[in-house]
Amino acid sequence: MVGAQPANEKPSGLPLVAGRSNLMLRIVSSLVLAPLAIAAAYFGGLVFFAFWAVAALAVLWEWQTLVCAGERNPVLATGAVALAGSGLLIVLDRPGIAIALIALGCFGAAALASNVRRMWCAAGLVYAAALLIAPVLLRRDANFGLAAILFLFVIVWLTDITAYFVGRAAGGPKLMPRVSPNKTWSGAIAGTVASMIGGVIVASQFDIGGLAAVAVVAFVLSVVSQVGDLAESAVKRQFNAKDASQLIPGHGGLMDRLDGFVAAAAAGVLIGTAHGGFDAPARGLMVW
Repeated sequence: MVGAQPANEKPSGLPLVAGRSNLMLRIVSSLVLAPLAIAAAYFGGLVFFAFWAVAALAVLWEWQTLVCAGERNPVLATGAVALAGSGLLIVLDRPGIAIALIALGCFGAAALASNVRRMWCAAGLVYAAALLIAPVLLRRDANFGLAAILFLFVIVWLTDITAYFVGRAAGGPKLMPRVSPNKTWSGAIAGTVASMIGGVIVASQFDIGGLAAVAVVAFVLSVVSQVGDLAESAVKRQFNAKDASQLIPGHGGLMDRLDGFVAAAAAGVLIGTAHGGFDAPARGLMVW
C-alpha cells in the first residue's frame, strides 16, 4: 500500500499498475481509431479524404506546437492554408500543383520562423502533407486503392504491435537506446516478419499475384515505418517532449500513432510511382 512506503521512495507496484493502465488505454484507443480508419478506407472518396485531412491538420498543429515556439501561430496558419489548398487540388486531380503549393507553403513557413527553427517549421508542413497526399494518391485507384491502403495498415500495425509485445517479452539488445530506449532488435525483427506475413495475406485476399515480390515490398515498408517511428522519437527528444500532445488517451498525440504510417505511406507512393507511373501508384505498389 502507498501508506506503507517510506516517504522518499516510489511505491514498488506503481510502475506495473501504470504500465497496465497505459496498455489498456492504448488498446481502447486503438479499438476506436482502427475501425474508423478502415471504414474511411472502405468508403474512399470524400470520406477518406476528410479523414486524412483532419488527421493531417492535427499533426501539423502538434508539430508546430512542439518545434516553433513563439512563431507557432503564423507558421501554423500558413501551413494550414497550404495544406487545405493542396487537399482541394488533390480532390480536383491536380496532384502536381498540390505538391508545388506545399513547397510554396514551406518557403512561407520558413520565412515566418526564427533563424534557428526555420528548417524545423518547414519540415512540419512536409510531414503533414505526406500524411494527407500519400494515402489519397494511393486510395484514388478504383481497382487497387483499397488493397494498397489495407496493405499499409496491416504492415504498420503488425510491425508496431508485434514489436511492442515481443520486445517486452524477449528483451535483448536495444535498437537505438539514445533515441527510443524501449525498442529492441528482437521486437524490430519480429515486427518485420509479422508484417511480411500480413502483407502477403492481404494481397492474396485481393487475388494479387507475385507474392514473393509483395513480401519484399512489405519488408521494405516495415523497415521504413520503424525508421519513421525512430525519427519522430528523435524530434521529440530534440525538443524535450515525451509525447507530441495528449490528444489520444494512452497514446499521446496523433504524431505518436501515425509516425510509422507517414513514412510507410510516403515510401509506398514512391515505390508505386517508380514501378507503375504517377497515375497508378497503388497498382505499382501491389502488382508485380
